Amino acid sequence: MKEIIKRLTEAYGPSGHEEEIRNLIRSELEDEVDEIRVDKLGNLITYKEGSSDKKVMLAAHMDEIGLIVTHIDEDGFIRFSNVGGVSPYILLGERVIFGNGLEGVISKEELDSIKKLRFSKMYIDVGLDSKEDVKEEINIGDVATYKREFSDLGDRLLAKSLDNRAGCALLIETIKNLSTLANDTYFVFTVQEEVGIRGAQTSAFGINPDLGIAVDVTGTGDTPESRRMAVSLGEGPAIKVKDRSVITHPKVKDLMVSTAEEQEISYQLEVLEFGGTDAGSIHLTRKGVPTGVLSIPARYIHTPSEVVDYSDVENGVKLLDSILQKEV
Repeated sequence: MKEIIKRLTEAYGPSGHEEEIRNLIRSELEDEVDEIRVDKLGNLITYKEGSSDKKVMLAAHMDEIGLIVTHIDEDGFIRFSNVGGVSPYILLGERVIFGNGLEGVISKEELDSIKKLRFSKMYIDVGLDSKEDVKEEINIGDVATYKREFSDLGDRLLAKSLDNRAGCALLIETIKNLSTLANDTYFVFTVQEEVGIRGAQTSAFGINPDLGIAVDVTGTGDTPESRRMAVSLGEGPAIKVKDRSVITHPKVKDLMVSTAEEQEISYQLEVLEFGGTDAGSIHLTRKGVPTGVLSIPARYIHTPSEVVDYSDVENGVKLLDSILQKEV
């Protein structure tokens, strides 16, 4: 699974531009599922038949945060804004890559104080000397992402876009390991989560599931002077209780907790005081869907160097596999 995570995290796929990452996931799964298709918004929807006609939807978002071109000046410097939750304070000196492979570095104007750092004071330098040269390669509205390689630290994995390529890898591995399913199950790799959980909204409406589970990363409270939170790396996948987008349905939380305890799989309970996941859209679909979240603890989310513990991903696969053996 580490090799899958490496390929997923190094792929290009900012919100609204998920074709490359979608094709990569599709190539992994087209011989593993009963049906596979792409909907009008770009979600990759795969399906495996179960022994009952109840429908379970699992969702992991494919997209990553990025930077969108807003202006190109006469000297070829590119001004930009954010796509998703990007902080200007982590961008200085970072290398970025556009969809066509053009690379650049981020810098800033002279400032009296770093406290005045804003996107409007920053630019991307792609090594070209004029607006005309840049416009042969890049146009307004093009999107860049971090240029970073995957690193295997042993027990820990370090990469860009582990939010949420780690979740995608977890679903891929679950699909490959499954022998039987208690319910008809849709494994959905969604688009545009980072800009408003949009792909989950449309795909859930089309599937109309009886139960939903989003698979995503969550923050931790295990670094120096971090926000207090009862989630740590290496202590097992987290079962969400609440975040800003959802209060987990008791039926789903109890199913996940009881399954983990029956299978003696380490787990943590998660209350996230910020952020949300695809579950925020799924649970509000049509007449409502009982929905929960399986979370992979991660440090430094939305930076170029996110960190997860490999055992948490492995245990997430075991837990999800066991959950899918139960009728809903």
